[in-house]
Amino acid sequence: MKTLHFQSVFVGGCGTAAGPMEAQGPLKDKIDKLFDDIYCEEKTYEQAERRLMSEACDHALRAQGCKTSDLDLILGGDLLNQLGTSHYFARDLEIPFIGLYGACSNSTLIAANAAMWIDSGHAERVLGLTSSHNATAERQFRYPNEYGVQKPETTTYTVTGAGAMIFQHEKTPIRLTQATLGRILDWQFTNPNDMGSAMAPAAFDTICRHFENTGTSFDDYDLIVTGDLSKIGRSMLIDLFKQKGMDPHDKLIDCGLLIYDREHQEVFAGGSGCACSAVVTIAYLFDLLRTKALHKIMVVATGALLSTVIVQQKESIPCIAHAIVYEGTVGE
Repeated sequence: MKTLHFQSVFVGGCGTAAGPMEAQGPLKDKIDKLFDDIYCEEKTYEQAERRLMSEACDHALRAQGCKTSDLDLILGGDLLNQLGTSHYFARDLEIPFIGLYGACSNSTLIAANAAMWIDSGHAERVLGLTSSHNATAERQFRYPNEYGVQKPETTTYTVTGAGAMIFQHEKTPIRLTQATLGRILDWQFTNPNDMGSAMAPAAFDTICRHFENTGTSFDDYDLIVTGDLSKIGRSMLIDLFKQKGMDPHDKLIDCGLLIYDREHQEVFAGGSGCACSAVVTIAYLFDLLRTKALHKIMVVATGALLSTVIVQQKESIPCIAHAIVYEGTVGE
């Protein structure tokens, strides 16, 4: 499949929300709503994640100056079984809804699908949202935090947060211009405590195919930002490019290394989760495009498509990565 090119897709109102660990990180002043408690003023972790999604959505709608009734479609996804957060959040909105699952690649998977709806003319305004929560993800994919299992340094720390963005035809300072959908790759990694290494080949494959499809290279982008490879996966990805004779220089960074301060926060190899790329993209990268500090970026969110049951049966972890190109329109 070739890279998709979009003529008139823009990013409108956006919103972010995050938990206490993110509130101590380097992006704390850029996130719209912060909670100092992992329960986010709710009774359960699942309700807390839903609260994060609700807060992000509310901020996006306020920034857009519209109501939910002004939306044509909502695209949502999260990490819980049956997309529990997204479905329970959307049940009262009375807006057409599509649930998407790409694990931690959700943010760019949702953006690509929203762009197709907008550019085709089938929708005027689409809300995309995704979330993750450290406690709900740990309980589902590893062990409940209360169990006290010791974690190796290769482990990534699931971001507690949510991101929402509205896609539209009307011009804004940020345009979504291209999308390259990922292929599922499996390099036979079996360690669920080292997702970065498992996902790096998928990011490598998608970026290389995007370069080939568009006739571009690292030189054509101000930044190429992966979703949640963190320290281990990013190092592996750089090695893969160097083996191919390509030098990323300083242009290849990772959201999992931006949302936390690994020197002062106990987050192991860095951040992960659906909210990792969503929050960093909205709260940090979009600001750089609006202020013209950056002009063209590629965001490549990565997802480990593991099933806990199948991994316990000693099968390996299939992974995927989807790439989105955002460009600033300020001054055009």
